[in-house]
Amino acid sequence: RASGTRQSTLALVDLAGSERSKRLLGRARFTEGCYINKSLLTLGIVIRKLAQGTATTHIPYRDSRLTRLLQPALGGNAKAAVVCC
Repeated sequence: RASGTRQSTLALVDLAGSERSKRLLGRARFTEGCYINKSLLTLGIVIRKLAQGTATTHIPYRDSRLTRLLQPALGGNAKAAVVCC
């Protein structure tokens, strides 16, 4: 990368899962909801640890698929905006 150039990434993530909830059985819907809750909890933990700003703190990016996918946007010198609808 030449100096002065910027790279942008847009990540769109749908965590609702409501599109398939009517077609899924109760157990499958419950399991999907558990995965969504785990991803959101891990995202909150990662953001909290990044906000603390200590260099020695372990950031648990690998604890969920969501945080693993968003790691480049959350870590380093990246600037990130999160919009929840």
